[in-house]
Amino acid sequence: MPDPIPVSAEDFRRLCEFLYRGTGMVFTESKRYYVERRVHERMAATGSLTFNSYFARLRIDHAGEVEQLVNAFTVNETYFYRENHQLRCLTRDLLAGRPATGNRIRIWSVPCSTGEEPYSIALWLLENWPPVDAHDIEIVGSDIDTTVLEAARTGRYGKRALMHLPPAVVEKYFEQESEDHWRILEDLRESVRFAPVNLIDAAGTAAFGRFDVIFCRNVLIYFDEASRRVASENLFESLLPGGFLCLGHTESMSRISPLFEVRRFADAIVYQRPEERKAERGMQAKLDRWAERDPERDAARAGGRDGERDAARLPEGERGGAPRDGARGEAPGAAAAGEDTAPPARARV
Repeated sequence: MPDPIPVSAEDFRRLCEFLYRGTGMVFTESKRYYVERRVHERMAATGSLTFNSYFARLRIDHAGEVEQLVNAFTVNETYFYRENHQLRCLTRDLLAGRPATGNRIRIWSVPCSTGEEPYSIALWLLENWPPVDAHDIEIVGSDIDTTVLEAARTGRYGKRALMHLPPAVVEKYFEQESEDHWRILEDLRESVRFAPVNLIDAAGTAAFGRFDVIFCRNVLIYFDEASRRVASENLFESLLPGGFLCLGHTESMSRISPLFEVRRFADAIVYQRPEERKAERGMQAKLDRWAERDPERDAARAGGRDGERDAARLPEGERGGAPRDGARGEAPGAAAAGEDTAPPARARV
């Protein structure tokens, strides 16, 4: 194939708009080289000689090309027990006060990247929460990148991914396959269910049902303001009343949505969906105040619905920019650190 033809300014705008409507991700001119490189790779893979011919393929999602393009944007760099202060908070505070036996607990890790986070949750509960065997615990890992979900199901990891795990935990829950690679035990692989999701797709997130705890770390900072609000509303609806949302240490829901209550624990700051009765008192006034400062939310939500026909996955940021647990694309920077620093089958820990 001849050397790729540079993407024109108008074509770059069309592509970025296409990705934004389908995923909520923002790519600006500063990411142009990164975007063009991924597009040229996909053009070569599909035999498209011009951008227009490739874009036509993308628009109709020929042979699942939307998923392939989104997967090409993802960078997934993470490891076990990352930000483990939130895992301590999970067992010390968020799961405190549960009935002694028979209680169902649902935990969602999104984006889950190659599985280190949801498997970390399972390992932490097994090692640090004595009542674990008395409860029906369901852990779901989701990501917009189908490639990393397949890697998560396989459960093979190198030294770097395991570097923060105690040696005794590695020996107990992993099988060493070579000098530098380990595989998590089959029983643990079967204890976590993996399924794709797009956080700005309300119907898609609703299909998973409601959770007691959601870990959604280091992804909202990569959306623009309107998409962040849509995603936060979808996360709110995905929580049971009284459920908890854990964000990354650089993220603050207080700057995004008035729906959640800030909860400060010894190990972490988290966000809680109020109990139903409490939520009714004063919530409408809060929403009315925020409505005046939210002119783009409805447009973003509509864009997400339109984008369901065009894209079903969320792109990742450029390697070297801000690699994180399933980070996606370029961070607009509006939600930086502030004052608050078909559906899966049941799986059991």
